[in-house]
Amino acid sequence: MCRSGVRQHGRVAFIGLTGGIGAGKSAVAELLAAHGAVVVDADRVAREVVAPGTPGLAAVAEAFGPGVLAPDGSLDRPALGAIVFADPAVRRRLEAITHPLIGAETLRRIERAGDAPVIVHDVPLLVEAGLTHGYDDIVVVEAPREVRLERLAGRGVARADAEARMASQATDAQRRAVATVVVDNAGDREALRRQVDALWGRWTAGRAAAGA
Repeated sequence: MCRSGVRQHGRVAFIGLTGGIGAGKSAVAELLAAHGAVVVDADRVAREVVAPGTPGLAAVAEAFGPGVLAPDGSLDRPALGAIVFADPAVRRRLEAITHPLIGAETLRRIERAGDAPVIVHDVPLLVEAGLTHGYDDIVVVEAPREVRLERLAGRGVARADAEARMASQATDAQRRAVATVVVDNAGDREALRRQVDALWGRWTAGRAAAGA
């Protein structure tokens, strides 16, 4: 389902990609990467800016104490989570450290993409974080609730845990409200591939017409 055409900057389409847990967003990202898209994974960037030896990790440890570090010097995420997620003010303190680092690193990766025909910003919590502006298309990947639960069970996630994670995220209706494209991933990989192929053709049509 499409609600708008692609507005290209320098003949590059900048795409926001999101979807609820178990919907298959990562599968769409993989298919787009196989076509030649540069995928900027927001979760990966968020992990890397607080990797061992980074200024980000040093700043987090200084702000929240050495107890947020694991014995190997990496970030102890459960320990940090126990501190910040119970108190919105403390969480905002963490975000004031990490969000500028994530934003700067994301921009660097986008700039390094050069003349890639499509840049995909893969953001699991795009709707929840209000990051819905600046994209040529926002792609939301969907699948029925029971299909998602079955997929998560196949990954070893207990049903209660899966339901809790789903409940903590935006609803399908909230994601659809910002979507310009909805990808239906209720079927098999081939059905998903056909949808992604069609999107790729639409996004790159202007580039081909310009002789790129």
